[in-house]
Amino acid sequence: MPRPPKCRWVRSEPNVTHFKPVGVPMSMLDEVILTVEELEAIRLKDLEGLEQEECAEMMKVSRPTFFRIINSARQKVADALVNGKAIRVEGGNYRVYDEDQRGHRGMRHRHGQWGRED
Repeated sequence: MPRPPKCRWVRSEPNVTHFKPVGVPMSMLDEVILTVEELEAIRLKDLEGLEQEECAEMMKVSRPTFFRIINSARQKVADALVNGKAIRVEGGNYRVYDEDQRGHRGMRHRHGQWGRED
């Protein structure tokens, strides 16, 4: 039996959770599910420009785990952009930390639920 995955740490829950092509009703679109920790990986690596080691440290995961998370996120975003799919951000296995304290005292007590894997 595989061991349960470790909880990943994220800075905040997303304010925007849906993205879609303009002019196409949601009912006509296929949808890609991006987990909250996948969005956090994109934020850290691609938006903030941090090295993978730094990203992994901030999310409290190993470097190979971060690599898997960022690759999954990038594949999903590419699929949505190239194939005209909507992106919904939800679920995952994460905890939200306060910016100044990433220790247990700085954590808020909210955490996500498992999202489906595509």
